[in-house]
Amino acid sequence: MPQKLDVLNTIRDSGNVLIVRLDTADKAFEAASAAVEGGIRALEITLSIPGALRVIERLSERFADRDVVFGAGTVLDEHAAWASIQAGARFLVSPNLNPAMIRVANRYQVATISGAYTPTEVLDTAEAGSDMVKIFPTEAGGIPYVKAMLAPLAQIPMVPAGGVTTANVGEWFDAGVTAVGVGSAVTKAGGPEGDTTKITAAAAEFVRAIERARG
Repeated sequence: MPQKLDVLNTIRDSGNVLIVRLDTADKAFEAASAAVEGGIRALEITLSIPGALRVIERLSERFADRDVVFGAGTVLDEHAAWASIQAGARFLVSPNLNPAMIRVANRYQVATISGAYTPTEVLDTAEAGSDMVKIFPTEAGGIPYVKAMLAPLAQIPMVPAGGVTTANVGEWFDAGVTAVGVGSAVTKAGGPEGDTTKITAAAAEFVRAIERARG
């Protein structure tokens, strides 16, 4: 089982977290598996998926011998945090600040990426003990907004979620982010039929784009 520092290093080193938010457990499992084959190393399985905890368990078992970490997303309280940890989640992601969720994660040495949007929220989230701060949603403010926030708050590892593409990922890293969140551009690349080869290809393309962006 990877330790907390190992998980955080995996996210930092890979530069991305794949957000898996699909409408069935089977689709989520297949999309996540295909993305791993494309080189994705950190995957967030959102609890909005029916049977999400079982998906985390299955993925953790299937890729136990790979340098890949699976986390739970949309973790809104301490109860969901504990259930996710029991299912094998090695990091927890939330769209908002819930100090109780972070306390549970820290108690069991599980990494956290807790959500915030304004500078005050970012500081509150960091002070609550979150390891990284998810900037959400980022479609409205975009790169200029996050870059402006990072100027006085460069010590806080920020992970934008929303509006990140292969075309602009370099600009996000130039702005100073630690990693980026990507979702449907990869997970839904297979179209209505869920073609896993296309998902793998989209994942590989995104991984290459990050490698180029970081030089």
